[in-house]
Amino acid sequence: MSEIAPKQSNLPLEYSTKQNQLNILGFWIFLGAELALFATLFATYLVLVSRTAGGPGPEELYELKTVLIETFLLLTSSFTCGLAVYEMRRGKQAGMIGWLIVTILLGIGFLYFEIEEFILYAVHEGATMQTSAFLSSFFALVGTHGLHVTIGIFWILIIILQVLKRGLNADTARKVFISSLYWHFLDVVWIFLFTLVYLTGMVS
Repeated sequence: MSEIAPKQSNLPLEYSTKQNQLNILGFWIFLGAELALFATLFATYLVLVSRTAGGPGPEELYELKTVLIETFLLLTSSFTCGLAVYEMRRGKQAGMIGWLIVTILLGIGFLYFEIEEFILYAVHEGATMQTSAFLSSFFALVGTHGLHVTIGIFWILIIILQVLKRGLNADTARKVFISSLYWHFLDVVWIFLFTLVYLTGMVS
């Protein structure tokens, strides 16, 4: 089934049951905990960024071109994820799945450049987590974000498979919507990463 009948309720499909509303509220609370995690990692990085122990510093490592590509890919994926939710609310299963697949591909592209960046630092610059406190905090922060993106990719993929099996209903719509909240959250975190870590490091 590629489409569902329009709902009589004014509520979006993902909010159409009380249980869905509670689950979505619970996920917002979960994102609050995730926010605390990243806030701690950001604070640690900002404290340790100057402690290079004679190793390379931010201005020697960060390359604007790579970071801009990563930013473009991830922010574009946020837009396509939003389009998937839009198609879902129109009852267009095929359109929703299509945009979710594009979101996944953009996320994979982001991870590719991030992993390439890490390999470049380690192999060509000798910059690893053991090199300095700065690099330990950098890899912990950026790596944690990358791990979350990886989880998000597999999560969305599993949801797509569930939609293909069960169709677009209140339950699968809730899962799509919650995964979109997660994905948008990671994009917001990346904006702070781009600004506080990369841009600040390049001009310091």
